[in-house]
Amino acid sequence: MQPVTFRSCPDCLPHPFGRDDQPGTHPRPPPREGAQVLVTLQGSNRRSFLRRGAAAAGGGFASSAVEGLAVRAARAEDGRRARTAPGNGGYGPLRELTRLDPASGFSQTLRLPEGFDFAVCSVAGAPLADGSATPPAHGGLACFPTGRRGEWRLVRGHGAVGVPDAAPEDAKHRYDPLASGGTTTLAVSWKDGEFALEAARRSLSGAVATRSGGPTPWGSWLACEESAAGTAAGWEAPHGYVFEVPSAADEESEPLPLKELGRFVHAGAAVDPRTGAVYLTEDQHSAGFYRFVPDAPGRLAEGGRLQMLKFAGEWNADARSGRRAGRSVYVEWVDIDDPDPAGAEADPYAVFDQGWARGAAVFGRLQGCFAADGAVYAASVSGGDEGEGQLWELRPRGLRGGTLKLVFESPDAALLPFPEAIAPSPAGSLVLCEGTGREAPVLRGLTREGEVFDLAGHDGAAVWSGAAFSPDGAVLFANLRGSARGDRAEPGRTVAIWGPWRKGVL
Repeated sequence: MQPVTFRSCPDCLPHPFGRDDQPGTHPRPPPREGAQVLVTLQGSNRRSFLRRGAAAAGGGFASSAVEGLAVRAARAEDGRRARTAPGNGGYGPLRELTRLDPASGFSQTLRLPEGFDFAVCSVAGAPLADGSATPPAHGGLACFPTGRRGEWRLVRGHGAVGVPDAAPEDAKHRYDPLASGGTTTLAVSWKDGEFALEAARRSLSGAVATRSGGPTPWGSWLACEESAAGTAAGWEAPHGYVFEVPSAADEESEPLPLKELGRFVHAGAAVDPRTGAVYLTEDQHSAGFYRFVPDAPGRLAEGGRLQMLKFAGEWNADARSGRRAGRSVYVEWVDIDDPDPAGAEADPYAVFDQGWARGAAVFGRLQGCFAADGAVYAASVSGGDEGEGQLWELRPRGLRGGTLKLVFESPDAALLPFPEAIAPSPAGSLVLCEGTGREAPVLRGLTREGEVFDLAGHDGAAVWSGAAFSPDGAVLFANLRGSARGDRAEPGRTVAIWGPWRKGVL
């Protein structure tokens, strides 16, 4: 992989507060249970891709869209109902369409606005290029440019945790012979108004619960394991790591665990394109917010430092409740001396406790994180005074600190439709992957003014678990997770949606 050059932040200044290095250890804060409401942030934005010359997948998260979330929360607090977008976001009412996946024979019916169409492809159980079966439990994904117009690569995670079992032996590379999770890569095209799945193959094998992750500016996917289980649980290898999957590779990736990025219950990953730092979230009730500072930006396997976020001037800050939206605090970072502790399987807090002992902050169940517009956004699914979710905005100042702001806190479970993931649209609005809370999960839109509308629905039980626009904004890719056990009635599958996007707010 070629090295990548990053520029330093122009306003990188010394931190306004002194570092608090008070010694000693502190008891772990008790977990605070809460509803799973907020989000895994993944996706692509056409304008950002064009600004960066199609150099990365991941796109820009429009600040106005984040503000729309805050506006919507304020309306709820004032007792006013959140508005529905007029004319369903400009797209009009939905109508039913049914399409068949030619490879598997699976029939999918979606409700979409007039003028839109879709294709269903890469269904769980369908054969991949090497003859093996597509794994179940489709998770997060990102869409990467290839340098050829109308041709892209999708890298997609598969989130089944499962139990140790003899996995198929036909994988070229397998990290754990008893684990069947990992990622798949799809070659797709959009030419002359026609969508096509050109090829689908395995790109990472032998991992556990790699449902989440995030794209890098140099064109790879960081697959994050959401379990720190290991040999004591019957696996042949330790888990809880991050793996890098190049989107442009034509062969299955060598499954190299990036151990210096930590062994814990990972969730999302986001890269600051200015410094190459990787920001990582932790999916536990008492969660840390981490960053990995690589020795060589763009070459993560060469090592670096894992650190955990601390509120400057506040020892062991509890960000789960009692925080006021819109207020910024200065932050700093404390080192994690042992990112791969031997006791991580028995104690999944083994990494967290190191940062906690140095005064780091605690968050409620951090899921996805997303870098754009000079900031990193991280979602807490159980944070807030009502335990209904928070959205945090970190603005780094180079590698010296920065500011953290609570930009949104849900005051009511009914405020958001329980999104499993969020994708920013080319026009700066949002697409919400509804994961739970309704009998029939819906792919919904959220405008910059905080208005919501239905974009796509289906009558099954499969939740929407990941979404991303193509680099040119023509096609929206989305995953329906489906059964983790390969249920034929509700398999995991990927859909591609296209139509007159400019007619409405997306």
